[in-house]
Amino acid sequence: TQLYIVAITMAFLATVMAAEPIADCYKAICENEKIAINPFVLENLERTTTTSIWNFTLNLAGNRKQKGFQRLTDSDILVLSKCLQNYQTLTGLDLGYNNISDEGAAYLAMLLEAQDTMLRSLDLTFNNIQTHGAELLAGSLQGNSSLLSLRLSGNKIGRNGGLDFAGMLRVNMTLQELELGECDLEMHGMIGLSTALKNNTTLRSVDVSRALLFSLLEEWAVHFSKMLPVNSSLVELHLGKMGLTDTGMERLSEGLKLNHRLRYLDLRCNRVSRDGALHLSKVLKGNSPLEVIDLSSNRIEDPGAEYLSEAICCEGSVLRELSVCRNNISTSGLLSLAGALTNSPALTHIYIWGNHLEEPVCQAFKELLNTGRLTPEQTDVRPYEVDGHVFLAELFHHLRKHLFFT
Repeated sequence: TQLYIVAITMAFLATVMAAEPIADCYKAICENEKIAINPFVLENLERTTTTSIWNFTLNLAGNRKQKGFQRLTDSDILVLSKCLQNYQTLTGLDLGYNNISDEGAAYLAMLLEAQDTMLRSLDLTFNNIQTHGAELLAGSLQGNSSLLSLRLSGNKIGRNGGLDFAGMLRVNMTLQELELGECDLEMHGMIGLSTALKNNTTLRSVDVSRALLFSLLEEWAVHFSKMLPVNSSLVELHLGKMGLTDTGMERLSEGLKLNHRLRYLDLRCNRVSRDGALHLSKVLKGNSPLEVIDLSSNRIEDPGAEYLSEAICCEGSVLRELSVCRNNISTSGLLSLAGALTNSPALTHIYIWGNHLEEPVCQAFKELLNTGRLTPEQTDVRPYEVDGHVFLAELFHHLRKHLFFT
């Protein structure tokens, strides 16, 4: 058996070593297709050397500022998709912030359908892919068994695009991360995704932030609440900018209480107030596995902060990171959170900027930092003194965006 493995490995190495250099392949296909060479693409391909023999990630993201930079278009993707099909060692492709439309998505779908593809991550955030492109990508993933992470946030795939990915999740049992934030998903797509997640056993992280939901009944929260007790794989859920109210939080909490897997909950930029924080605190008191909660840009105020502080101090709480930035919290609420830090061995990171940081709060956080209970990397404030008074300045540290795939 060992000799067989060695023989297969040597054959694979021989194939890779014999392959045409990827930059030369790119130039040849450009010439054949009569497409102008993109200097940015060529430069990155030329950096790919034999040190990447086992695998390599190609970073062609368009969000950079450099002279002469040229964002990728569909014709660039045509060439790349043909070129990369010849290189089984490609495992990561970052094409975010370019000008890729449905046509380019079709070329990438062909790459994902290639029999020998080993691509594990594909980032297409903030391109111009719409419904048809989403349909093609979702279709290609129904038979794909290599891709682990797909990021499509910022593409306007709409209602039907959401339904296409919901259908894909019923079949694909490989994908572990799916980002569909700011994709103009609608209620039917949200319900379809929640239904698919009841049976999907591999997806670990999903982002559906800023869906276009015009109903005041928050039906999506009811469906997600019903999904959470039966889903066995999801550890990270992003529900930012959903218009979530206290009523929706109550519905969602019913499912969270019965979930034993979720560790990261993103609720930023919603309409959760003190009552919503109370529902969430009851979840934490029930030995929830939640380790990271993002409540930034809500309005939990002092009572909400006090509810959460009490829950954090309960035996069995494993919450490690909490963001309550911009929640209209003043002295009593922030002091209760400072006390929770003192009394909870689990909580290590807290972010409070954008609230009412009066001097007692400044003194409390100065003490936490001076004693080492907090480190500067674990919060977003730094104390300083003027004329004998303590103030807090902002540090540009934020709650991490992902638990996995960072």
